[in-house]
Amino acid sequence: MIEKLALVWPEIILFATTCVVMLTGQWPSAWLRRMTPWFAAIGLIGSIGAAMASPPAGGLFPGLVPYAKSLAAIMGLMLLPLMAGTVDRDLEAASAKGARFEPIRSNGGEFYAFFLFSITGLMLVASADSLIWLFLALELTSLPTYIMVTISTRTTRSQEAGVKYFFLGALGAAIFLYGFALIYGATGTTSIPAIAAHFAESGLGPIGTLGVMIALIGMSFKIAAVPMHYYTPDVYQGAASSVSAMLAFVPKAAGFLAIFLIAGAAGWGPDGAGLPMPIEALLWVMAALTMTVGNVLALLQTSVKRMMAYSSIAHSGYMLVGVIAGPGAEGASFWRNGLAAVLFYLLCYGVMNLGVFAVLASLERKGEEADEIDDIRGLVRTHPPLGWSLVICSLSLLGFPPLLGFIGKVGLFTSGVASGNIALVIILGLNSAIAALYYLRLVAAAYLEPASDTGFRPSPYAGRQLAAILSAGGVLTLLLMGNRLIEAADGAAQMQVGPAVHHADDHAADPAGHHAIDPAAGHADH
Repeated sequence: MIEKLALVWPEIILFATTCVVMLTGQWPSAWLRRMTPWFAAIGLIGSIGAAMASPPAGGLFPGLVPYAKSLAAIMGLMLLPLMAGTVDRDLEAASAKGARFEPIRSNGGEFYAFFLFSITGLMLVASADSLIWLFLALELTSLPTYIMVTISTRTTRSQEAGVKYFFLGALGAAIFLYGFALIYGATGTTSIPAIAAHFAESGLGPIGTLGVMIALIGMSFKIAAVPMHYYTPDVYQGAASSVSAMLAFVPKAAGFLAIFLIAGAAGWGPDGAGLPMPIEALLWVMAALTMTVGNVLALLQTSVKRMMAYSSIAHSGYMLVGVIAGPGAEGASFWRNGLAAVLFYLLCYGVMNLGVFAVLASLERKGEEADEIDDIRGLVRTHPPLGWSLVICSLSLLGFPPLLGFIGKVGLFTSGVASGNIALVIILGLNSAIAALYYLRLVAAAYLEPASDTGFRPSPYAGRQLAAILSAGGVLTLLLMGNRLIEAADGAAQMQVGPAVHHADDHAADPAGHHAIDPAAGHADH
């Protein structure tokens, strides 16, 4: 536990911050309530520093902890300005006019606390080394978002979205928990390194194979992938844009990290071996369907939020290509390491996607946020900072060179080709072409078409516009740090392997050539 403590300092800092914001968000003093987001920002900055200083962990991916936790905290910090004014607007307006503040009616403290809890859950997923830890961390990531969706607007639409999200989330959790139970039944342990060791020595067997497949199907809810994608458009449209932007990154990142751990225990090896055939076939079908369903249905939308929801589904399909490609041979470079490509693409997608939702949140009409394509027509002329932010982020989501999204997508293409999944790479290319149609609709509406006065004006909450500008700026400035970020993602995706020489007094090598991973240290005996 003492060794584990060194890995969870970022979560400890965020938990302490969460306790503070729960109090300040309900405080009678209006000044202290307004400081609540600043306290959250201080906690996130502290967790970034702690994450960067985290030592490498044991288990399958020793370098994953510093990268994934830093990514979670940085994206949390970028999302934070977007949360301004999401809840308690009427209550704070009445309080500013002299009305008595009623803490029982306030949701501000809880809203920011749930936001930080979800970020904390994502960090805990990165350092999970057992199925129990992984399950609890995934649920800590998701449970706060159910409530955030429900309270994010004053309309019944967000309540309906919250109910749909909750029940489908419960179904997804039940499915992957059943998969975990089968994995435990096949191996007799909940330790992920020990599970990897058992599968390496004895093979998965029918129960282990079924358990891994069911667990992956359940986790497809977290990443909004087929067949657990149905909730996505209704929830994204029903929730406030700030919460939708969070849903597009935090649960998705947690889901992919969890998939890394489960799939890594099931079969990747230092010799570049892929996943067992049934598991690879399942992921192959999921990737192809997820890309195609997401992009085709996005073409039919006039609601930008629903379009971005289907886009989120499609991007999960893109990243599944990297998962199928796997880590490649030991020491494989970024361009041949599918997991490194996914980790880098998560950063790219989080920054790009935030910009579009931030623009929608920054346009209001009588407290209602923009949603339809008509609402953004001529935005470059009427509100240049918001309009250009939308154009830059949309082009980057498309993968337009030389923007950030292009570099991320190239990594997925090259790793897919290196692993021999040519047919899947062709499907990825075709779907990228389909996606160009609806992303260019957003660009054309904001840049080329004349403005249509639908009554939407910039939000009084400047933080939302700041989030949009930060996102567009991030798409451009992160290009300058591309090599360093690629190296960081590459280091985070390297699997733990042991010495190549087997000592004479060790037990005999597995005749099948498998690598047995020591459950205590995560090393491999050959």
